[in-house]
Amino acid sequence: MGGAALAVVVVVVFFLALYLLQRYGDLRKQQRMVLFGTLLSWYLCFLIVFILPLDVSTTIYRQCVLDSSNQPTIVPQARQTNLTEDGSSLYPSLSVPKVCKEPWSYIPDGVLPVFWRVVYWTSQFLTWLLLPFMQSYARSGAFSRVGKIKTALIENAVYYGTYLLIFISLLIYAAAHPQWKLTWKDLQTIGITAANTWGLFLLVLLLGYGLVEIPRSYWLSSSHGYLQAKTYFKAAKMVTEKAEAEENLEDVMGEVAVVHAAVRYNHSLRKCVDTILTKCPPEYQEEMGITVENSGVLPTKKALISLHKKVITAVQRHCQTGVQWSILLDQALYLEDVAKSQSSPVRHFVHSFPSAHGHSWIRRFIYTPTVEWYWECVLRQGVFRLLAVLLCLLSAAVVWSECTFFSTHPVLSLFAVFIQMAEKQYNYIYIEMACFITIFFLCVCVYSTVFRIRFFNYYYLVPHHQTDAYSLQFSGMLFCRLTPPLCLNFLGLIHMDSAISHQDRIQTSYTSIMGSMRLLSFISDGFYIYYPMLVLLLCFASFYNLGSRCLNLLGFHQYITDNDLTSDLVDEGKELIRRERRKRQKAEDGESRRWAWREQYGAQGTTGRGRAGYTDLEDNQNSPVTEIKKSDFPFNRRDVETAEQQRGLLQDHSSDEGSPNRRSTGGRYQSLSSSRTNIFDEV
Repeated sequence: MGGAALAVVVVVVFFLALYLLQRYGDLRKQQRMVLFGTLLSWYLCFLIVFILPLDVSTTIYRQCVLDSSNQPTIVPQARQTNLTEDGSSLYPSLSVPKVCKEPWSYIPDGVLPVFWRVVYWTSQFLTWLLLPFMQSYARSGAFSRVGKIKTALIENAVYYGTYLLIFISLLIYAAAHPQWKLTWKDLQTIGITAANTWGLFLLVLLLGYGLVEIPRSYWLSSSHGYLQAKTYFKAAKMVTEKAEAEENLEDVMGEVAVVHAAVRYNHSLRKCVDTILTKCPPEYQEEMGITVENSGVLPTKKALISLHKKVITAVQRHCQTGVQWSILLDQALYLEDVAKSQSSPVRHFVHSFPSAHGHSWIRRFIYTPTVEWYWECVLRQGVFRLLAVLLCLLSAAVVWSECTFFSTHPVLSLFAVFIQMAEKQYNYIYIEMACFITIFFLCVCVYSTVFRIRFFNYYYLVPHHQTDAYSLQFSGMLFCRLTPPLCLNFLGLIHMDSAISHQDRIQTSYTSIMGSMRLLSFISDGFYIYYPMLVLLLCFASFYNLGSRCLNLLGFHQYITDNDLTSDLVDEGKELIRRERRKRQKAEDGESRRWAWREQYGAQGTTGRGRAGYTDLEDNQNSPVTEIKKSDFPFNRRDVETAEQQRGLLQDHSSDEGSPNRRSTGGRYQSLSSSRTNIFDEV
């Protein structure tokens, strides 16, 4: 049963990682190695999180078996009435081993250590060696694989050289102290400790932000007014970013046009120029070289590589801002529809632009307009606020446990109390659920911050397939560095890590591959215990928006409710959304009129052509006079011209292929016969 549970978790986690990669990356256009590296790093990190509760329940069962074998339960054979004069029993007592119930998800011995060793070292190889190299490879503007590999090695020379310098310094320090007999296993432990220390330093920073921001975001999201104002604020910022991206793209395309005009088709660098042209948007490719004069200065290969890199970055940023603007526009229009529906007496949600939301079977049968109205106008606020309260209580429990998990007598960590209560009753279902909920909440607080954080334009995870290769791989690196210390911190919260709790008990299979942290006592007894207490200060800083206020002072505008600049940007965004609504409304009205004209005049034209046709051809082909038959109701010349102009606006979507005549793009009709005289040109 345990093997089946392990197999199910492995498959489910793989599809979860694949779904996230499909949401943020582009599976069809991005490089296969980039997708593979990102998918593998995400998959291994999520796998650790989902398998660790099974490891905890299996370890508790093994501890029960060990305790029962060392301290068997004494069961007397007879009642105390059968006693001798000296008080001893006539029947000796028997030592019966304590019965331990095997958990439903029990994993046989030897499976988890091998599993953790493969998962952990693969993730560490990805985060410290492979992914940094692939980042530089993906961002390189070289035109060949050898050139990209060379560029990646040069850019990572300092990165890898730092590792080598630390390793050599460690060997020299160990050689200078003969009392230290460091084995290969001890060196592994020191390396693991160093990696976990770096990850724990970053983990506490992200965790302190997520513990406050996630409950607060759900509480604030229950108010449609807050969401609407914040969407207006984002729209005002996005317009500026979109304009900057368009200007940057135009500047880069101007440089490409100059290079395109300078390098002739018989030049050796022409192949590189053609490669750059394939990365340009189609509208710029058509205009390339038309209005640019040849400067006569030939670019170098290094300049073309730099230009190639600039083109890739500019096009990617232009696409990102365009998609983000469309998403923000849809969100703003939807929130305005929600505000109108709340004040409407009709319990029926009305969309301003129904065509933009599609007509899927879910909206037709499940999420109907009535259900949507009840959810958005009645239920959503209460559900979100209840969820925010529950998350707030869970955050408070995490903060309390982070500050008190080092205390074992008495046990102050709430999560350790819950696990020990369930351990006494051997309720493995409760143990696994409590472990999963705790570690899942910790992962959501940390990973959601990774998905939200943005380092200018170098690292930014954008949904709807708009994330670039550099950001995808950087997120994989962060996940692989944050997950091991996160799991160790969780095991410390529930007192399953003897290096922190100092309890004499069986280690989990996950901590067994980490080695004994007591080799570096100043880290295991100092940094690992007292540094997580910093999360309390970070929570206070996040609660009062100190980070956002500092960024706002530096010129990076953040949404702060009591700020005048925020109010100005909200007003600007509201006006932008109002303008876009008018544009979209005009487009919708124009499309509706086209469909109306198409249905009316398309049907009339079909019936007219079927009954009488448009002209009667004489036997004499040289006669320029044509006879137009009268229709059922009279038309004067002006009506005919107006009708023809209105028909010319249509794109002839009606099927006229089977009719005896067809219309040209100018609104005239042409005969399907091979007539040498353009007899219908004047119609």
